[in-house]
Amino acid sequence: MSDPEKDEATGTETTGHEWDGIKELDTPLPRWWLWTFYATIIWGVLYTIAYPAWPMISTATTGVLGYSSRGELAQTIANHEAALTGVNTQLANASFDDIASNPDLNQYAQAGGASVFRTYCSQCHGAGAAGLPGYPNLVDDDWLWGGTRDDIAMTIRHGIRWDDDEDTRFSQMPAFGDDGVLTSEEIEAVASHVRAFSGLSQDNAEGAQIYADNCASCHGESGEGDREQGAPNLADAIWLYGGDQASVVSTITHARHGVMPAWGNRLSDAQIKQLAMYVHGLGGGE
Repeated sequence: MSDPEKDEATGTETTGHEWDGIKELDTPLPRWWLWTFYATIIWGVLYTIAYPAWPMISTATTGVLGYSSRGELAQTIANHEAALTGVNTQLANASFDDIASNPDLNQYAQAGGASVFRTYCSQCHGAGAAGLPGYPNLVDDDWLWGGTRDDIAMTIRHGIRWDDDEDTRFSQMPAFGDDGVLTSEEIEAVASHVRAFSGLSQDNAEGAQIYADNCASCHGESGEGDREQGAPNLADAIWLYGGDQASVVSTITHARHGVMPAWGNRLSDAQIKQLAMYVHGLGGGE
């Protein structure tokens, strides 16, 4: 094997490669660059030993330092919550009137309530709390179970028809069509009568009699509703599932049994009070 050719101008050996008369010099790398490169390799190996790095089937190597970004986040959250322990304790022990009369505490409650609402409530009630069909509007003045701060907190804590909470809000409307209580013609007639309460249709004697026999005991003679039973007001032109004839007929035929989770076991007392203050402050609270 012949010795490598040397470049006449520099005296540096060539690699033997040539392109259009240009020869590639085999110039050695600077020492500082090589040592830096070796140091990065060593640093990389040490890093994978110290920190989580290598993926496995269901997890990854944990590293000798036991660090994790999730653990760091959990600690940061814990530190933040610890810093708020005092004000949260004050909030949990204060009455709603005391919170409302304390500007700083009220501001904290409103800000915290808005955050809790966006996290847990907006998916159903909407970002602006205006609701959707089947999900109540929280900014109007129609409250099935009461719109005071205490009433709202009670609903948040125990939910609506939530089987896992023995104190849940509960009402049961019969499915008059599915259960064979009323015929389709009778349901059409009583639906017209119900809609007449808010001026949406012409009243009729047959519907009025059917209503008196089957509905007035819960909703009242004039359709004003009954909060003790969870019976909606039918005379205020506010309809959770729609107020057109077809929607009312569907409600009477099949009944509506919406469910809201009980948040008492998932939110702290302070968070429930924050949320109640926020919802009440949206404009529809009583």
